Amino acid sequence: MWQELLTQVQQGNTRALARSISLVENEHPGYEKLLQSLPASQSKIIGITGPPGAGKSTLADSLIGLLAGHGRKVAVLCVDPSSPFNHGAVLGDRIRMSDWYTHEKVFIRSLATRGSMGGLHPKIIEITDLLKAAGFDDIIVETVGVGQSEVEIAGLADVTVVVVVPEAGDEVQTMKAGLMEIADIFVVNKADRPDADLFVRNLRLMLAPSFSKHYHEVPVVKTVATRKEGVSELYEVIHNLLRKSHLNDKTFWLLAEKAFYLIEQRRMKDIDKSQLKQEIEACFRKGSFNLYQFVAGK
Repeated sequence: MWQELLTQVQQGNTRALARSISLVENEHPGYEKLLQSLPASQSKIIGITGPPGAGKSTLADSLIGLLAGHGRKVAVLCVDPSSPFNHGAVLGDRIRMSDWYTHEKVFIRSLATRGSMGGLHPKIIEITDLLKAAGFDDIIVETVGVGQSEVEIAGLADVTVVVVVPEAGDEVQTMKAGLMEIADIFVVNKADRPDADLFVRNLRLMLAPSFSKHYHEVPVVKTVATRKEGVSELYEVIHNLLRKSHLNDKTFWLLAEKAFYLIEQRRMKDIDKSQLKQEIEACFRKGSFNLYQFVAGK
């Protein structure tokens, strides 16, 4: 079954792709054989992250329009936070991208984090590899930008775009240690707002000491995504970086990060969170519950 499914995925069958993603998400029998049969791919992943309210979805929507307009085949994964109780998506499908759900060149999938501590979907690596097998020209992963997801996206994407707004001056200062290191490109969205140029200048000053930590000077691009301004320039910057990319230390660190995550997931497979909850509840009711003693006994 999985061999026929893979063939359909490689032929560009979106129904087969959607079904394959569901099989992987739900760990249906045979899904590992499907993944182990995936061919090598040179497709690149573009990560878009940043604080809530920065306009990431609007920017992604504008990018989709630009790429589809050039005849490129685009896949978009929107990673939403999920409820810790039922693991359902909190934000749901991105309304601003609704125009693209039936477009022949565009595939969009919303994923809940399903309680993943890091903020990304627990099967995000496998799902992006399925998209690579489907022959998309561009794969965009947009995270909601809360918690650790901004840093985790750097372990998945070949190019990481961090989106901020001019009013985020203090916020950028506080996230300097994390986002400044993982950003390959900074986008200052809503750049028609007052003090945008001052913010861009200050951002470049803040980035200056970190140049040595990157393989390139970190570009800062101004956009007004609602009017599609600056999106073409962003597209050029992204693809210039992807064209320049070659095998280097970062390539193998990326693969090592992915391998570490997959091995960790496999070794944790026999741990059932619902069972843990029941055991904790039983111990708690006995009194003097100590979380660390409980974990040491597992």
